[in-house]
Amino acid sequence: MKRRAVQLSPGTGKPEQIATVLEHEIRSGVLGFGDRLQSENELVQRFSVSRNTVRKGLEELSSRGLITTKVGIGSFVTFDGKPVDDAIGWSRALANAGANAETRTLRLEVIEDADLAALLGIESPFFIAVDRVRTNASDGHAISIERSRLPLSPELEDVPLRGLREGSLHQTLRGAGLIPDHGEEWVGIEMLNAEDAAILGCPQGTPFLRGRRLTRAADDRPIEYVTSLLNPAHFALHMRF
Repeated sequence: MKRRAVQLSPGTGKPEQIATVLEHEIRSGVLGFGDRLQSENELVQRFSVSRNTVRKGLEELSSRGLITTKVGIGSFVTFDGKPVDDAIGWSRALANAGANAETRTLRLEVIEDADLAALLGIESPFFIAVDRVRTNASDGHAISIERSRLPLSPELEDVPLRGLREGSLHQTLRGAGLIPDHGEEWVGIEMLNAEDAAILGCPQGTPFLRGRRLTRAADDRPIEYVTSLLNPAHFALHMRF
C-alpha cells in the first residue's frame, strides 16, 4: 500500500524522525505484526532523504525493538532458542534474547596484522583490537569471547584513548558513521586452548562454536572482522530457507 510522503523537519535528527513516523504506524496498527516495511527505495522517495539516512532510521527503529531485519535466504545465531538480532548491538541483542550477560573488556589497542589486511584486501595493516568476554552475571559461567578487529581510520583513531562509546562497540561504530550494509559469516567448532579456557573458566579442550564475521559498508569498505567463541550450551546456528 502506497503511503503518503512525509516532510521532515530541517536540521539534524532525520533518522530519528523517520524512526518515529514508522514507530507510530506500527503502534497504531497501520503496520501489523509480520508486515513488511516499504523498500529502501520507497522510503528514500517518501522521506526525500538519502539511502544512508533511511538505513540509519531503520537501525534506530530496530534499536527500539520494533523491527527485525532479515535479508533473503540465510542464517542467524540463536541464544537459548531465541534469535540474536545483532543489528542492534550484541549486548542489547543478548539481553533481548534473555541473557543476563556481564561484559568485560580484555583488550583495546592498536595492533598490526598484515595477514588480516591481506585477507580483507586493504593496504593498511593497522587495526583496533577489541577483545571482550561475556559471562552470566548471576553465576559467572561462560557465554562467549569476541575478538573484533576494526581497520584503523580517521573516524576511529581516538577510540583506543577514549574507549568505546557508552561501552558499546555498536554505538561506537554508529557514532563514527560506520553503518554495516552487508557481509558474510562462517561458523565451525573449536576446542578451547589453554588461554581461552582460563578466560572462560572452562576445561581446556571444551568444544565451542567458532564464528567469523565480516561486515562491510555500502561501498564495500570493511568495517569489522570479529572472531567469536560461543558456548554451545546456549548458542546454535539457525538456518532459514
